[in-house]
Amino acid sequence: MTDTAVQPAKHGRAAFIFIFFTVALDMLALGVMIPVLPKLILQFRGGDTASAAAVAGVFGFAWALMQFLFQPVLGAASDRFGRRPVVLLSNLGLGLDYVFMALAPNLVWLFAGRLVSGVTAASFSTASAYIADITAPEGRAARYGMLGAAFGLGFTIGPAIGGWLGTFDLRAPFWAAAGLSLLNFAYGFFVLPESLAPERRTEALVWRTANVAGGLALLRRTKVLRFLGVSVFLYYLAHESLASIFVLYTDFRYHWDPATVGMTLAGVGIASTIVSGGLVRPAVKRFGEWSVLGFGLGCGALSFVVYAVAPTTMFFLAGIPFGALWGLAGPAEQALMSREAGPEEQGLLQGAVGSLRGVSGMIGPLLFSQIFAASLAASFPPGGAYLLAALLLVASLLIALRGRRGD
Repeated sequence: MTDTAVQPAKHGRAAFIFIFFTVALDMLALGVMIPVLPKLILQFRGGDTASAAAVAGVFGFAWALMQFLFQPVLGAASDRFGRRPVVLLSNLGLGLDYVFMALAPNLVWLFAGRLVSGVTAASFSTASAYIADITAPEGRAARYGMLGAAFGLGFTIGPAIGGWLGTFDLRAPFWAAAGLSLLNFAYGFFVLPESLAPERRTEALVWRTANVAGGLALLRRTKVLRFLGVSVFLYYLAHESLASIFVLYTDFRYHWDPATVGMTLAGVGIASTIVSGGLVRPAVKRFGEWSVLGFGLGCGALSFVVYAVAPTTMFFLAGIPFGALWGLAGPAEQALMSREAGPEEQGLLQGAVGSLRGVSGMIGPLLFSQIFAASLAASFPPGGAYLLAALLLVASLLIALRGRRGD
């Protein structure tokens, strides 16, 4: 079933602005935590970097497991009840959970909070379905790019704030994230319109499809979705290498403090925002979604090679522009996949993609953190995990191109 109908024009621009700022605030809250969560784990583990890397991998696995299990449920729920309530409940839940983690006296509490955040962190997938509701298929890549820019905007400011706050108190960023998420809830409650009209919703929440199996069945329905589903899984798996070991890797190899990590991630966010917000639309218009997808994945693979072999901070930073251009791939891939689903299935589709992200999130933190920890224990060069990420993106590229030939 191909999606051809969208919401009336009156919803388009205004609704997109609302969802843009909703995602930006949500990502800002998540970004605030990035520089300090591994440091807090390191503190609980008595300063043992290898042990902290292993624990961080378990935390990442648990968070992704919750994503894997609940994203299709939330996506199907948004197809039945609308996007607005799912986004609002997600933001409220995240805000309360950040308070819980800010008060955590030990790793058990922190772990429990991470589990809850995995359930409630659903707004980005629901926002993607929201965009499909209000945008014609030919315009989705550009708007997914702008959504990526909102993501980048949040991660531009968030890590810088989190890194700065973390120099005073490792728990302060959690309080800041709580405030941002609750502010986002209040913002959405008053100004976020619903994007899915009642007549376009599913008639009931069918539990045999509103789960992981139902979402993945949708991805098997057409040849394009099958190939792109595998490609996007490898994309997400490679991306997990950044979240899993970036802080500990740069701490070990370049001796970065939280402020340096925060400022570097802010630089990454700026570069990604420029690419997502400014380059996706003209690139897709000139070269088409498939070509942009291939170019973006190639740049991503090159960036990981640079990260793996960089002997100095300046060399490492040289990989950031290539990593930013990797951001061209995601919006193009999302747009191609959204064409394969009907208007009443966009939430389930995005939930299924969220499940792929969840699977990669379960595998990635354990895989990359254990490779990094093993490298340190064996006195091997520490960049092996990033070389693996580069190979995964090469495989993602080849599989995506196979999908094009099979289209």
